[in-house]
Amino acid sequence: MIFWEDVIMAKRYRPVLRDQPFLLPPDMREWLPEGHPVFLVIEVVEHHLDTSAVHATRRAGRAGAAGYDPDMLTALLVWAYANRVTSSRRIEQLCRTDIAFRLICAGQVPGHVTIARFRAALGPAAAGLFDQVLMLCARLGMGRLGVVALDGTKVKASASLAANKDAAALRRLAAQIAAGHAATDRAEDALFGPGAGGGELPAELADPRTRGERIAAALAELDAGEHAARCQEQQAQARAAEYLTAEPSAGRPPDAAGAEAARLRLERAVAEQEARIVEWDARNAARAAAGKPALPGSRPLPPAQARSVGRAAAALERAESRDASKAGEAAARRATATTSQKTQRNLTDPHSRLMPVRGGGFIQGYNAQLVTSADGLILATQLTADPAGTPWFEPMLRAAENAAALITDSRPAATCDQDGHASIGLFLADAGYLSGSNLTTPGPDRLIATGKNRDLARQATGKQHPGDRADPAIIAMAARLATSDGITAYRHRCHIAETPNGHIKHNLAFRQLSVRGRIRASAEWTFVTTVANLFKAISSGHLTAAALTALTS
Repeated sequence: MIFWEDVIMAKRYRPVLRDQPFLLPPDMREWLPEGHPVFLVIEVVEHHLDTSAVHATRRAGRAGAAGYDPDMLTALLVWAYANRVTSSRRIEQLCRTDIAFRLICAGQVPGHVTIARFRAALGPAAAGLFDQVLMLCARLGMGRLGVVALDGTKVKASASLAANKDAAALRRLAAQIAAGHAATDRAEDALFGPGAGGGELPAELADPRTRGERIAAALAELDAGEHAARCQEQQAQARAAEYLTAEPSAGRPPDAAGAEAARLRLERAVAEQEARIVEWDARNAARAAAGKPALPGSRPLPPAQARSVGRAAAALERAESRDASKAGEAAARRATATTSQKTQRNLTDPHSRLMPVRGGGFIQGYNAQLVTSADGLILATQLTADPAGTPWFEPMLRAAENAAALITDSRPAATCDQDGHASIGLFLADAGYLSGSNLTTPGPDRLIATGKNRDLARQATGKQHPGDRADPAIIAMAARLATSDGITAYRHRCHIAETPNGHIKHNLAFRQLSVRGRIRASAEWTFVTTVANLFKAISSGHLTAAALTALTS
C-alpha cells in the first residue's frame, strides 16, 4: 500500500513494492524508446527484404504445432549477431529476459534447437539476403566505388586441431567402425536370429554425426589431393621437357627445368667459345699458307677464362643452389607432414583447413575474402579453404564488379557515386595477391603491393631499390608503387580493407563459426557480413525510419 506522505513528501529513496501489481503497456513497442535500432531491424526484414528463400527452408503445412515465422527468426538472428550473441541457448535465454529480443519475438520464446536448425538451414538464402541489404544500402546512398580494397582474414571453424588425422589414422578408424558394425550385426543375429530386427534406429538417428561418412569423405579428399599433386607434378615435368627441347629456349624456365636449362646454357657457351678458337686457328692457318700476316688481335680465351662461360657457370651455380634449397624445404615439409593440411583432414569439419596466423601458429578454420568500398560497405565476400589469397584475386574482382553493377542499378537518381564513379575506379590488394596473371587479368585499374609496407615506403623515397624481378607486370607495378602518387593511393588500402575485418572480429566478437561444413559455414559468414552492412548503414545515419519511409513512398 502507498501512504499519502510518500506522495506529498520528498523521501530519500523510492519505495520498493514488489508485491504491487502494475499494468504493462498495451503496445510492446512502448517498452523501448522511439528510434531504437531494433525497430529498424524489424522494419527492414519485414518490409524491405524478400525472404521467400528463407521461407522455403522451413517446413509448414504438416501435422504438429505451428512453426515460428521465418521473418521473426531472421530478425532475431540479425539482432543477436549484431549484439555479439551467437549461442542459440543464449539467444533463447535473452528471448525471455531482454526487452529488445522479446519485442522481436512478440513475447514468444523459440527454443535453442529451433534457432540452431534455422541458422543451419539458411544455406543459399544467406547470399540473397546479402545482395538485398547491399541494394538497400545503395538506395540509401552508400557504396563509394572510387577506391575499393580486397583483404582476407582467418576465421576459426567449429572444430578442434586435435581432430586432424592423416590417411593412415583415418583408415584405422574406418576399419574400427566397420569391425564394430560387424560385431553388432553378429550379436543381433545371435539374439534375434539371422535377418531379424531388434528395433534398430535408422542410420541417421543411430549415428547422428555420421562419423563413418565423414571419415570416408576425408579419405576421399586426401586421395583426390594426392591425385591432383601427382597430376601437377606431371604437368610441371611436361612443361620442363617442352622448354628444354625448344630451340632456342627463351624466357624464364619453369621451376622444374631451372638447373637443367642453366646447364644447357653453360654447355652452349663452352661450345661457342671452343668454336671461336677453332675458327681463329683455321683462319690463321689459311692466311699463313697464303703468305698473309696473322689476324690482328689476340686469340680467343680458353672456355675456362671466357666471360660468357663464367656468367653461365655462375647462373648454373645459383640454379643448383635454388634447387637444393627447394629440395630441403620439401624434405622439411615431408618430415612435418603430421601438421600439414595437405596430408590431414579434420574429422569434425572435413572442409576446414589448418590456417597459419599472424604471429605464428595455426588455427583450424577458413580464409574469408572481403572486398570493401571506401565508405566501409562490404561489396563481396567468400569463405574459402585456401590459406593463400592469390588464387582468389580474380574471382573476388569479378564478384566486386558484379556488386558495383548491382549498386549502380539500385541507385534511383544517379548512376555515379559521390566520387563520380559508376564502376570501380581503383582496386587495391596487398602482396598476398601478387602475381603476373592477377596484374594483367582484365578489369579495373589496380595496385597490388610488391612487398611489405615498409619496403614500399622506402622505395617511394628512393632509400631502397625495388630489386630484380622476372615478370614484366611485377616490374611495372614495383615502379608505379615507387612513385609518390602510387604509394599515396596504395596507403588507402589498410583502413578500407582491414577495418571491416576488425569490426567483425572485435566489435561483433565473431571469431569462430558456429556451424560445420563448407555450405553452412559459408552461409553463416555471409550472414555476418550482411549484419555488418546493415548496421554500418544504421551507425552512419543512412538508415533511419524517415529514410525507409521515403523509400516506400
